[in-house]
Amino acid sequence: MIEVKNLKKSYNEVKALSGVSFSVKPGEIIGLLGPNGAGKTTIMKILTGFLHPTAGEAKIGGFDVLQDTASVQAMIGYLPENAPLYPELTVQSHLKMMADLRKIPQGEQIRKISKAVHAVGLENRLTRPVGTLSKGFRQRVGLAQAILHDPRLLILDEPTNGLDPTQIAEVRRLIGNLAHRSTVMVSTHILSEVEATCDRAIIIMNGRVKADAKLSELAATSDAILILGNDHSPEKIQQILTEQPGVEKTEIVHRSVTRTTYHIHGNSDQDICPSIYQLARHHDWPLCELKKEILTLEAVFNKLASGNGGAQ
Repeated sequence: MIEVKNLKKSYNEVKALSGVSFSVKPGEIIGLLGPNGAGKTTIMKILTGFLHPTAGEAKIGGFDVLQDTASVQAMIGYLPENAPLYPELTVQSHLKMMADLRKIPQGEQIRKISKAVHAVGLENRLTRPVGTLSKGFRQRVGLAQAILHDPRLLILDEPTNGLDPTQIAEVRRLIGNLAHRSTVMVSTHILSEVEATCDRAIIIMNGRVKADAKLSELAATSDAILILGNDHSPEKIQQILTEQPGVEKTEIVHRSVTRTTYHIHGNSDQDICPSIYQLARHHDWPLCELKKEILTLEAVFNKLASGNGGAQ
């Protein structure tokens, strides 16, 4: 659905993008994640045809964004960070105007407007002026106009920015529902946004792709967490664990009167939990818990930001 190759964009001496490449399959929910100023909005504007890259190419549904801009824009529903809405119009009038601009045939407009309104829950706000709505409902109007023409690709730039927790939960639910009808790309700097709505994350930092993988893959490690009762010497156990094949080092991360927690760092892609379990049985250690460590997206993000992680 999306194919981006070596995309570059410079503003005089400032490099906003420095060779970004990625692809998105139909039906995926992608999170374009990165700090403010990372280049996310620049990518969005290039994909939607509002900005020309300095170099590289971008295709949507097989169409080149620069050469077939009209065809690309016909396939895209776009909700920018600050949705361009007309406050004096009613919700119904606003969506009717957008249907006209999208050149939706008159005979199909009622059905498509109704479908979009029901999809985002605006049934009880149709006669209200847009300017009188809460920010959450204005965001729904923006979503409705973005999906009005049944786009194959839905691009949302910071869709929950400025919303309260209740409104954020509602918009996330709407995004999940909309994914059944379109490929969805969500741009955000909020880690929980990606975890709550997306299947895969493309992490952008300083205009480059630092990671591109499913969330489960980004969170996976070869490390293990072991909790034992304090019937043995923790330092001796630490030494034994570190000497095992596939173990880089072992840290004692917590010690209480009854338990000791060890963080075992693996040095390969292999799951070391089975061998650690057999080791505990062999030495008759009082095993309380053994599990594979799963990183949070925040931990992955911080690791990449510190320079300890490479592109994936």
